Amino acid sequence: MSNLSAEPNSSADKPLHVCYFGTYRAEYSRNVIMIAGLRANEVRVSECHVRLWTGIEDRVQAASGGWRKPGFWFRVFRAYVELIRKYRLIGDYDVLVVGYPGQFDVFLARLLSKLRRKPLVWDVFMSIYLVANERGLVSRSPFTLKLIRWLEKKALGLPDLLIQDTAQYVRWFETNYALPPERFALVPTGADDRVFAPPRVQGDKTLHSPVARENSLNVLYYGTFIPNHAVGVIVEAARLVQNHPYIHFTLIGDGPDKPQAEELARSYKLANLTFIPWLEKPELVTHISACDIFLGAFGETPQSVMTVQNKIFEGLAMHKPVLTGSSEAVLTYFTHGENIYVCERKNPRSLAEAILLLAENPGLRQKLA
Repeated sequence: MSNLSAEPNSSADKPLHVCYFGTYRAEYSRNVIMIAGLRANEVRVSECHVRLWTGIEDRVQAASGGWRKPGFWFRVFRAYVELIRKYRLIGDYDVLVVGYPGQFDVFLARLLSKLRRKPLVWDVFMSIYLVANERGLVSRSPFTLKLIRWLEKKALGLPDLLIQDTAQYVRWFETNYALPPERFALVPTGADDRVFAPPRVQGDKTLHSPVARENSLNVLYYGTFIPNHAVGVIVEAARLVQNHPYIHFTLIGDGPDKPQAEELARSYKLANLTFIPWLEKPELVTHISACDIFLGAFGETPQSVMTVQNKIFEGLAMHKPVLTGSSEAVLTYFTHGENIYVCERKNPRSLAEAILLLAENPGLRQKLA
């Protein structure tokens, strides 16, 4: 890690200058929070960013074999030419930081940082190999999955420092890529408290969402409906508590598991559950303000149990009682029954029992909040 102290600032009064680099997802909460956090700590951040991907489906299509098409490589070439052009305009800096996801950006970043003799840091945050594997890429394109793993392993060896959010995820990298844990620094996921903040008036019904019900207990999930979250478990829990009509569930968002969740809810003819498409943040915050119990993630995938999902931090930032699946990662940061409530993962009955317990204990909900 000695390279990280190379070429220190000539003046103690000169702020650290970070070049935040890559084709990273500029709107993704991890990058937004990292950049805002640096600036809040008086670090000068110059963003050197070019948009390469149009969305999740675009990345899935490329990973499923679209990368073989000449048009894809022309788009990549054009993006990196523009990235180099922007980089040349940045001028001098102290540290080059590659944002998430940066598995491919790291190769160019290592070359550029070496030419300027600057340290390179990469916020890995998630393994795209693991994500692709959990999304079923191995069945669609096993060669692509092997290629992603090979590229990721090479990329992980390039930076002077790697950043991850939990010690559990670091252990996964250690096991799967033989990376020593001292190569990593931990930065929790956190929440953007400029957006996710407590309601100005607690309990004000005017803050409640259009589907929040008077004299009801409102249970909220929002997210991307991926296996990590196990939304089917939430639907099953809604079925188990449907004889308590004052409990109402709202599920906000879109994603691969949403059609199955909607079909499951239809098959049970659930009247205590509402689906809403993805919302912009101001509307989303209104719905969070309305809820009485805020749901996290309940899947058993490695990605789910090794991370503390950003929605958990966001619910806590808004002073809501958060109920999520138990894991070592979650219980490293939080204490069950003190500032979070946990249940068994992939267990609808355990989730339903936890919801009923919280429903009947407003004092506990207030304590958690």
